[in-house]
Amino acid sequence: MSNEGSMSSANTSPEGARHSVKRIGTVKSDRMDKSIVVRVDRKVLHPVYKKYVKRHTTLVAHDEENQAHTGDRVEVVFTRPLSRTKRWRLVRVITAAHVAAVAQAPAAAKPTGRKAKAGKPAGGEA
Repeated sequence: MSNEGSMSSANTSPEGARHSVKRIGTVKSDRMDKSIVVRVDRKVLHPVYKKYVKRHTTLVAHDEENQAHTGDRVEVVFTRPLSRTKRWRLVRVITAAHVAAVAQAPAAAKPTGRKAKAGKPAGGEA
């Protein structure tokens, strides 16, 4: 008797035919080595008011080549547990964010915001 008829269809399907859970989100943080934090936004219909409410989920994803940066739109796929919090893996960067560096004034040039009280000088000398 052959085992071909007793095998389940899940074991005989090719690896590519398996359904994979994918999400598209925005990178919130890329400070960790080979890890990113991704925010996935969605809209949910409120059960009472019948209006759409914004909800979000924060995912920690594995980024092997450190190719994603803060603000990028990325696609992640669910995978086996890689650490205590990482269950997702980066598939691709959809759009890269172009973050312009903001020039900061030197600390000495910043105003303190304090005003002198009546009868006392602004420097604090009495």
